[in-house]
Amino acid sequence: MARWGIGLAIVALVAIAVAVGIAAQRIPSFEELKKSPAGQTVRIHAADGTIFFSLGPNYGRWLTLRETPRVMQDAMVAVEDRRFRYHPGVDPVGLARAGVFAVENYGSGRRMQGASTITQQLARNVFLSNSYTWSRKLREMVLAMALEWKFSKDEILELYLNKVYFGGGSYGIDAASRRFFGHSATDMSLSEAAVIAGLVKAPSRYSPTADAQAALGRAGVVLNVMVDAGVITRAQADAAKPADVELAQETGQNSARYFTDWALPQLDMLIDEGNEPIDVYTTIDLDMQRAATAAIQANVPSGVQGALVSLDRDGAVRAMVGGSDYVASNYNRATQAVRQPGSAWKLFVYMAALEAGYKVDDEVVDEPVTIAGWSPRNSSGRFAGPMSLRTAFAYSVNTVAAKLGSEIGFSAVANMARRFGITTPINTHPSMVLGSAEVRVIDMTAAFAAVARRGVSVHPYGITKVTTADGRLLYQRKPEGGQQLVDSWVAAGITDLLQTAVNTGTGRAAQIGRPVAGKTGTTSSNKDGWFLGFSSGLTTGVWMGRDDAKPVGGLQGGRAPAKAFADYMRIAVARRPVEAFDTEVKLPEWQLEEDDGAMFGAPEEDGLVDENGMPIELPGMGLPPDDGVAPPPIDDGPVLDQQWIEEQTGRRRSPEGSGGPKTVQPPPARPAPPAVRIPPARAPQDSAAGEVRP
Repeated sequence: MARWGIGLAIVALVAIAVAVGIAAQRIPSFEELKKSPAGQTVRIHAADGTIFFSLGPNYGRWLTLRETPRVMQDAMVAVEDRRFRYHPGVDPVGLARAGVFAVENYGSGRRMQGASTITQQLARNVFLSNSYTWSRKLREMVLAMALEWKFSKDEILELYLNKVYFGGGSYGIDAASRRFFGHSATDMSLSEAAVIAGLVKAPSRYSPTADAQAALGRAGVVLNVMVDAGVITRAQADAAKPADVELAQETGQNSARYFTDWALPQLDMLIDEGNEPIDVYTTIDLDMQRAATAAIQANVPSGVQGALVSLDRDGAVRAMVGGSDYVASNYNRATQAVRQPGSAWKLFVYMAALEAGYKVDDEVVDEPVTIAGWSPRNSSGRFAGPMSLRTAFAYSVNTVAAKLGSEIGFSAVANMARRFGITTPINTHPSMVLGSAEVRVIDMTAAFAAVARRGVSVHPYGITKVTTADGRLLYQRKPEGGQQLVDSWVAAGITDLLQTAVNTGTGRAAQIGRPVAGKTGTTSSNKDGWFLGFSSGLTTGVWMGRDDAKPVGGLQGGRAPAKAFADYMRIAVARRPVEAFDTEVKLPEWQLEEDDGAMFGAPEEDGLVDENGMPIELPGMGLPPDDGVAPPPIDDGPVLDQQWIEEQTGRRRSPEGSGGPKTVQPPPARPAPPAVRIPPARAPQDSAAGEVRP
């Protein structure tokens, strides 16, 4: 029997040796194992470079054993595998203890403990799953011995320290140190090493951010084990104070997830697919994001949702709030929801009117009007009679907006909205002038930002740069000049009106102690409340309402939304210089002519125009002068490209090889309205006098 036992043992040893040899040949090289496993790591940086969110596993920087503090090495070996330097990958003493434990607890359902060496843990993390079966345990032992056969102890320890899981999505000591302490593992103290080493046994249970007391208790155990192993003295252990360790401040914000949910899907269009870790640098300003979240939460009525988008002058998204609480609802109302804008839509009505020849001081009449069977009314229930265009806009007078839309054409209003980036369906019913078409918050904010940019288009963006973990550039956003959407005098005129709406009109609650231009919006039965405006190069749009579109008592654009705008903007622009608005309207010559001088088809300095005010190019026009020398081009910045506008609004198909931009020839001047001075006593007094009631 003894011979049979010895023979079987020899056969088993030979079989194990063969298995270990085969496994050793199949194990990748040390350099290949240093690479991160499948599963892309995406680290998202704020505008100041701070990492505020990560997706996928986080591996930090690879640290060689020489770069790793000795206290970290000693702590990990002492607590996880004290005989690491002496066993062949499997610890016989540990196996014996595990066997005793298994016999004593047979039938109890408790798992075998104390048998996994550092090498076995490495084999499990790299090659196997965490499922607990005897076959997996046997494979783990074979792979551990193969690792010991192929690599040195220092190489195994380096692999282990850079790949073991410490919780919070962090793999490796550098990722863990940055996650919990805010600095690289190269600067780790004894106390910090004890906290990190204590995480391996149960990362979720001993995480210092989840249960500080449990983490401190486990760190104390690690220090005692290190004393027992002889790697530190009792005096050093007593001097270490894990309770005094400073944990890294949590930079992540729940509301910032609205921004990342919107921005990160754009990576598919910016870079090629890959599995290597990447760093995504974004436009979000964490201080502004906090201010935006606080402003929405402090002002949104109970049971109501709120959204906010804040754009810098070039379209960089500095803050985005898609709801009152991301945890409760991750539906992004800033980019996905479509809601009626109410009187905020009058931005496009009045810009179309200004472009058609109206001036901000022209007289209009607030009076009952019926258009195709539709009779708009003002929320005040009154009619104020003659007033200036500026006053009508400031108090959001509905009848005047309806008359303007009827005169200039509802299609002109729709085309203006299309020009400024509204992509949702737009009808041309008379009531559209009061904001019956549904829009997105981010699109309306971009439209107002284009006005702030003197009529140049603004395209919101959130990603500025993408690199690999080692700094190799994958994408860099190039500056965009933008498209001139309206002439500068139209932008100046509407800015004049927007500033008046905040100074004396329905948007007074949005004042912040520096120049602000903006517009309120309220829909029928107070289902939606809006305020959109800009100051000091920053444009912000705020929306509030219920997801089910039920009425909300007291919800008006000039109240909670305007107040949220002001609360946010006071903080957001605090460090920016005060900027005065360019409201000086330099009218083109065609607006300064006498009425009898404007004739259809009359030769002008710039040529002929048709009944729509569009330039007519006759055969032979555009030829160089007789001397054959063309004048040098004059670069005055972005120009109004009428062909591009018509293509964007669907009025013209984009031909192949289309020509360059052409400056718009404005239409003939409209007849001047009668000069009637507004009686001061009849001016609207109600700040909400013109809120939308379509």
